[in-house]
Amino acid sequence: MPLDLPPTPETTGAGQSTTTFSGRPRVAALDVLRGFALCGILLANVKPIAHMLHTAQVNQAVVGVGPENDGLAWLGLFVDQRFFPIFSLLFGVGFSLLLNSATERAPRPRVLLLRRLLVLLAVGLAHMFLLWRGDILTIYAVVGLVVLLPSTWLPRRAVAGLAAVLIVTPLVLGSNGIPLVPGLFLLGSALTRYGVIDRIERSTRVPATLGLLFAAGAVPAVWLQIETRMDAPHFNTWFGLAGLLIAGAYVCALLLLLRTPLRPVLQKVFAPLGRMALTNYLSATLLVLVTARLIGSAPDGWSSATVLLIAGAVLVPQLLVSTLWLRRYRQGPLEWLWRWATWAHRPPLRRTP
Repeated sequence: MPLDLPPTPETTGAGQSTTTFSGRPRVAALDVLRGFALCGILLANVKPIAHMLHTAQVNQAVVGVGPENDGLAWLGLFVDQRFFPIFSLLFGVGFSLLLNSATERAPRPRVLLLRRLLVLLAVGLAHMFLLWRGDILTIYAVVGLVVLLPSTWLPRRAVAGLAAVLIVTPLVLGSNGIPLVPGLFLLGSALTRYGVIDRIERSTRVPATLGLLFAAGAVPAVWLQIETRMDAPHFNTWFGLAGLLIAGAYVCALLLLLRTPLRPVLQKVFAPLGRMALTNYLSATLLVLVTARLIGSAPDGWSSATVLLIAGAVLVPQLLVSTLWLRRYRQGPLEWLWRWATWAHRPPLRRTP
């Protein structure tokens, strides 16, 4: 899943690893994409998480883009529902990569995947009931058990076709968000099984072309989102479509930037967060709750500057801790425990000098 790819034996100081335990070169772009998505998801989740301190129900309403919400309109345009598709896609990618690794190393690889999803379900339920009812891990685990794991017996062509159906259908029916997760999981799995992920860092033309197409499609989709009332039947369709297209444009833009001299900077900023995504996702809930408690005021009155400051107050320490941790250890603490539960034996944690 996006929270943890097959573990790696060695990492650089920036958290970029060279090879996986199975001997395959690690796709560094996936760590960067995962860390980037994690930052966006935190921005979208700051106010819903903080609402846990002030209301009995999680307020996850879509941020409007009308005059009454000008201060937070950028969330509705560039953040809300724009990063979770990336995270969901990477879940399917990571799942298939792990299946490939497990097939080479275990006689019953799907048992490992089943155990991994069950552990994720337990973690997600604990997170949901103890900290935040908007937890996504529980949904990921359930969809993984019901959709992703059974799909491993299907040919890749069937997986790709099913992914298309499960992405288009919710949009046609006027849904977005969670209903798109199964299709995005399968899309990530199909991309891996067709070898696209292995070639993701080798091409400039493909992400450039796709990025332009995504951006061109996003413009009318965003315009329709803005012009459609939030209570209108087709609002979720345009909102979800805009989210998918903008997410695709983000991914392509980041892949292109990784082919430029900015690559080392992007890896230092996003890869450590991405390599410890499970640890950082869960700890972010605690940090947001603590910060919101210190602020004291209800999140409904927060400005965009407040949201950005809270996100920064969470991400900067997480980046620092993740970078320092990965200089000494192979994985994040929760990623290591998750791997232990997956493989049913204690893996090494400390990096060899």
